[in-house]
Amino acid sequence: MTTDDSRYQQTYARSMQDPEGFWREAALGIDWIAPPRSVFDADHGVYGRWFTGGLCNVCHNAVDRHVDAGRGNQPAIFYDSPVTGAKRTVTYSELQAEVRTLGAMLRDLGVEKGDRVVIYMPMIPEAVFAMLACARIGAVHSVVFGGFAAAELASRIEDARPKVILSASCGIEPSRVVAYKPLLDLALTMVSHQPEACLVFQRPELAASLKPGRDHDWAQARSHAASAGRGADCAAMGATEPLYILYTSGTTGKPKGVVRDTAGYMVALRWSMDGLYGVAPGEVFWSASDIGWVVGHSYIVYAPLLTGCTTVLYEGKPVGTPDAGAFWRVIEEYKVSALFTAPTALRAIKKEDPDGRLIGDYDLSSLRTLFLAGERADPDTVVWAEQKLGVPVVDHWWQTETGWAIAGNPVGLGWLPVKVGSTGVPMPGYDVRILDEGGHPVAANKMGSIAIKLPLPPGCLPTLWQQDERFRESYLVDFPGYYKTADAGFQDENGNLFIMGRTDDIINVAGHRLSTGGMEEVLASHPDVAECAVIGMHDALKGEVPCGFVVLKSGVERAPDEIEREIVALVRDQIGPVAAFRLAITVARLPKTRSGKILRGTMKKIADAESWNMPATIDDPATLDEIAQALTARGLVKLPQGA
Repeated sequence: MTTDDSRYQQTYARSMQDPEGFWREAALGIDWIAPPRSVFDADHGVYGRWFTGGLCNVCHNAVDRHVDAGRGNQPAIFYDSPVTGAKRTVTYSELQAEVRTLGAMLRDLGVEKGDRVVIYMPMIPEAVFAMLACARIGAVHSVVFGGFAAAELASRIEDARPKVILSASCGIEPSRVVAYKPLLDLALTMVSHQPEACLVFQRPELAASLKPGRDHDWAQARSHAASAGRGADCAAMGATEPLYILYTSGTTGKPKGVVRDTAGYMVALRWSMDGLYGVAPGEVFWSASDIGWVVGHSYIVYAPLLTGCTTVLYEGKPVGTPDAGAFWRVIEEYKVSALFTAPTALRAIKKEDPDGRLIGDYDLSSLRTLFLAGERADPDTVVWAEQKLGVPVVDHWWQTETGWAIAGNPVGLGWLPVKVGSTGVPMPGYDVRILDEGGHPVAANKMGSIAIKLPLPPGCLPTLWQQDERFRESYLVDFPGYYKTADAGFQDENGNLFIMGRTDDIINVAGHRLSTGGMEEVLASHPDVAECAVIGMHDALKGEVPCGFVVLKSGVERAPDEIEREIVALVRDQIGPVAAFRLAITVARLPKTRSGKILRGTMKKIADAESWNMPATIDDPATLDEIAQALTARGLVKLPQGA
């Protein structure tokens, strides 16, 4: 479909003019045990709830109905683990058998509908089985990213109060084995709430010791249930009952448990696979993320399986497992139609293979589209990917809280003109507005706070776990009648959204509100720069001044100070003297979370000589020391203030 016959405008307009009719029609894409009494009930919940009164089951829709329709022999999961050398194909029939059995195992451990189950596991098929088994029996799962340390795991256990914890003996990194069980044991010494049982999957790379009476061996429990022919059927779940809790960091230190409901999430995800991603049943969809993050929940597990696709479960990295051609090998081997990854992954590949030579070693003819999300995609990286891969690159924007994209380029409805640097147009159901500090709409192309007019569409969080008031205070109070995204940006005259960073990333230079994202675009356009980050540093005269950190591409032999001078001149030319950009610092790498997000907030605290705590999600703590050392070498800070 071409841009000339895109159905986007009429589809989006209908979702605004007749939201109940739009989502009633979309709800036909899932199986219901009993249809909802109302599509939207404005008097239910904090701001209203979708599909009240309906009964359904996520696991039935993601697994059983495909088997019933004769697709049982189709692969549901391609598991590929370059860090262990393991590969496995799980068909829909095999997935159904595994999930039925695990559901019975959970029931044997006392798990009932509404109970919480914490899943602390690596990227292995059993983690997907665990999520689906919880959905099958009506338990509320809370996946905790496998790399989290004990204190972070403990805070989530304390809040969710799980009856059972599902874990594994270890996770595998390219250079090390991470023992999970000692972290779990330590976390349980830090909480008042104790689970009734822990079910542990023993990986061959490391055996975990089990505590008698509390810990159970996964393989033994599975063998016992399977040999007895035991399996769990799908429970009838209320449409507004919770499917899962996914924790995101809170400013108070206590994590915020984002609640995802049952029916609205299914309806939104199923629509998105057709309307946004343009992927059909039977095709291979790969989201190169982790099940511990929202992208993994939505687009490794639920959306592809709800659609009848084959999903790729990849336990590896974009580089180093074994090289910068890792992604291309997976695409060729499994005939991937659409890849969804973070801009950070592409920048890592581009840094190692700037000319894209490894791309030519693989047959990528199956790949139609590359989708980017997770953090801002700089235009230089987008253009590089389009040129080297020869496929359209779609940057789209969403949040843990929303569960699916707020904005994108709707491939399934027909392409719209691509504007590099934009995350596309609002998806159906999202009434996006750009507001000033007083909550008033601003003109096109003017920077402001991005907000979404209530109600949020299906799939978005209805509240925080057992914290309705905190939900209101965090998201609904600043702009009454709107959900505050805490992102800043602008919308052009054609409705394209430009996300310039978190509202905290808008810096005030001598009274001028400037976007660090806009400056990062300029830095990334320099031919020798692989990736970059710009922060606002405290300045006694101007309030704040920008400081840019750059990582150079592999093989660059020019002097860093020469490149830094060119970067300063670029910003002056393209943004102007108003930016007061005079400081570019070359570093070997940037501090990031394990999901690839750059830790700009912590970098700013280091630069401002403020106290800071080690982020729980950091990939390598040494990177923050390197930032402090780089700033100290320039005479900008005296001592790193880390705690």
